[in-house]
Amino acid sequence: MRKIRFASIYLFTLSVVFYVLGTYTVYHTIAMTNSINHQYLGYPEYLHLVFFLVGFLALCSIYFAEKMEVNVLSQTNAALEKEINKRNQTGDELRKSEEMNKELYAEAKRAEEVYRSLLHSSADAIVIYDLEGKAGYISPVFTQIFGWTLEEVKGKRISFVPEFEKESTMAIIKDLVEKGTPCHGFETKRYTKDGRLLDVSISASRYNDHQGSPTGLLVILRDISEKKRLEAQLQYTERIEAIGTLAGGIAHDFNNLMMGMLGNISLILYETEPVNPHYEKLINIEKLIQSGSKLTKQILGYARKGKYEVKAVSLNQIVKESCETFGRIRKNIKIHWEFAQDLLAIKADESQIEQVLMNLYINAADAMSDGGDLLLQTMNATHMEMSDKRYDPKPGDYVLLKVIDNGTGIDEKIIDRIFEPFFTTKEMERGSGLGLASAYGIIKGHGGYIDVDSEKGHGTTFSIFLPASGKSIHETLENSEQIIKGDETVLLVDDEEIVIDVGVQILEKLGYTVFEARSGREAVRVFNEKRDKIDMVILDVIMPDMGGSEAYEKMKEIDPEVKVLLSSGYSIDGQANEILKRGCDGFIQKPFNMKDLSKKIREVLKKDESSHTPFS
Repeated sequence: MRKIRFASIYLFTLSVVFYVLGTYTVYHTIAMTNSINHQYLGYPEYLHLVFFLVGFLALCSIYFAEKMEVNVLSQTNAALEKEINKRNQTGDELRKSEEMNKELYAEAKRAEEVYRSLLHSSADAIVIYDLEGKAGYISPVFTQIFGWTLEEVKGKRISFVPEFEKESTMAIIKDLVEKGTPCHGFETKRYTKDGRLLDVSISASRYNDHQGSPTGLLVILRDISEKKRLEAQLQYTERIEAIGTLAGGIAHDFNNLMMGMLGNISLILYETEPVNPHYEKLINIEKLIQSGSKLTKQILGYARKGKYEVKAVSLNQIVKESCETFGRIRKNIKIHWEFAQDLLAIKADESQIEQVLMNLYINAADAMSDGGDLLLQTMNATHMEMSDKRYDPKPGDYVLLKVIDNGTGIDEKIIDRIFEPFFTTKEMERGSGLGLASAYGIIKGHGGYIDVDSEKGHGTTFSIFLPASGKSIHETLENSEQIIKGDETVLLVDDEEIVIDVGVQILEKLGYTVFEARSGREAVRVFNEKRDKIDMVILDVIMPDMGGSEAYEKMKEIDPEVKVLLSSGYSIDGQANEILKRGCDGFIQKPFNMKDLSKKIREVLKKDESSHTPFS
């Protein structure tokens, strides 16, 4: 453009110069001619000059018009160049923007895949709702837990909130939608597609769009049914344990009181002839005390402190004998049994298992007041058959006993309380509420499990799982009915004054020399001082300051051959059993009479009973 402009100026200047020179030459020539002819310039000459002037002006016009056109073209060209540059710049920016958009899109796709993967891989169920409560997304875990698929619920409300949970749920949703208040760990219940009711924990929050406006709700649901079941199991076990501990303590103290009563009655009976008019009354009193002792055994059984003599026994035999006995007194009940012929033995206290069975028989009979059928089934089982129960069984082989009746059944509202002590739906004179409680405690004390299935109006099934024993079955031997005297020296140790008082009298009546001690420390001191004279020790297990376990160890240090008979208001379980495992010689349960004590002493001393005088 600059070259064109320079050429135009150059040509114009050259044209002007030639024009001026031409005009001057013409004018000079005309002037010279006229001068020679002595004539002035005429009209033709001036016209000729005018034409030259007009031509000159036309040339100038052409020049300036061209220049103006050149300026216009220059401006247009500049504008075009500017537009081209602008478009080139815009194109570059568009390419950069396009590349950036591609990168952003790829990044968004990656983020979307990550979020989708997170949603899909979550162990909890996830639902995304709009603000109207319509589902836009559900995770695969939601489908696994609740049953609905995305196609079934997308754009719809999920109708899985129970009626009794709607009020609390709507209050949380209102706060969430209106105020954005998130909720964490809200425990509630939700239905599944097939109608099951699950315990769930819900956490929810409101989310916004890219402009910050509320868009929807993110809800996470965790199935806590198993957690709730374990919590209920733990609470139930802790409640049962707490009540059992209390009941066991009461039974222990009550046994000590009855020890005084039963011991004194034994002493009176020992010196009373059968022809005495008060003899029968004394016998009745002794029986009543022994009945009270059975009641405390039931309480101790509930407290799982009621095993006395554990050995390998046949459950088939125990069930058969006990149901035959029960059938004779409740003839309106038809008893059927289905026994496994290859049933494994169990290691149990036979009398305690009989007590459990009688309690279950009586419970079944009370549910069939107009008569009915009682079915008893035994079979071998394993811990795998208890996998759906609310307890966690120890692995191994078990023997299963089912007690099935077709009575009135148990109401669902009270079925969780039937094993609690003193809980009963019977009239006051018909039940103490200890039967099923003691059955529960005894079975648990044997390392077994008991549960119940029942439906109101459709009968009840009690299932008892007892650990199988690999030992051979022993036959039960009848105890001797004789009182056996002796002449040895006995150290009697007990912290209860009434037990010491009656115990000393009984021992002296049996011919023994007696030393007394009212605590573990005193027992150790007396034994250390008179160990050469003492043949055996009757040692209480539960005492303040120093208990029977520590006292036994210290006496063994003094004389490793010391003979000790443990005595307790509790049973052989717990501390007594631990002491027996360390070499103690025997155990006797309070309350005991003169006859029971005489037998236990002779068993411990292992003397030839033929050298002692028996009394009926």
